[in-house]
Amino acid sequence: MATWGNMLLLDSSSPLMEQLTLFHDHALSILLIITTLVGFLMASLFYNKYTNRFLLEGQTIEMIWTILPAITLIFIALPSLQLLYLIDEINNPLVSIKSIGHQWYWSYEYSDFNKIEFDSYMSPVNSLESYGFRLLDVDNRMVLPFNSQIRLLVTAADVIHSWTIPALGVKVDATPGRLNQASFIINRPGLFYGQCSEICGANHSFMPIVLESVNISQFIKWILKIS
Repeated sequence: MATWGNMLLLDSSSPLMEQLTLFHDHALSILLIITTLVGFLMASLFYNKYTNRFLLEGQTIEMIWTILPAITLIFIALPSLQLLYLIDEINNPLVSIKSIGHQWYWSYEYSDFNKIEFDSYMSPVNSLESYGFRLLDVDNRMVLPFNSQIRLLVTAADVIHSWTIPALGVKVDATPGRLNQASFIINRPGLFYGQCSEICGANHSFMPIVLESVNISQFIKWILKIS
């Protein structure tokens, strides 16, 4: 859950987000090493009265600062490519949901269960409960089972939107006339908040996303209740 003044990534709630967090830490470690090394070299040259004559036109140093960045890029590129393939991997889904972006709300279709459809609007401030989150809660939450493969189909009815939940590592563009898809697994029960991440008009910041993760028996009860 995000808190005020949070400077780090959200706690991972899906295997995909765990891998994204590990790659973030991996890349940040490499950047820290590069920054420290370059800063030390610049400081040593700045305070050194004499410049080594082999430093400016030496073949050895030319090879070092050509090969070393190439090796560094390989250490960043290989995990990145592996992660890209993991993101695009689509397994046999237990539940498929279609999310449609509108100006400025989301609508959901549970086509696997007798064509269940509903709209999800941001909850007004005057109707929020004491435990609600301003500008993040909605009137109708998206409900999904955890520890299950989920396929999300995303499109838009008017302009480009983006369906995003940071804790799950999911960000899918909603493009009019095009159907994009994402696959993910939720690790644990809870409430996960997101927002449209594409500037889609005047009320862009007022179309939040709330996903409620429950166990499979509660999910079936919820389906039967709203059918």
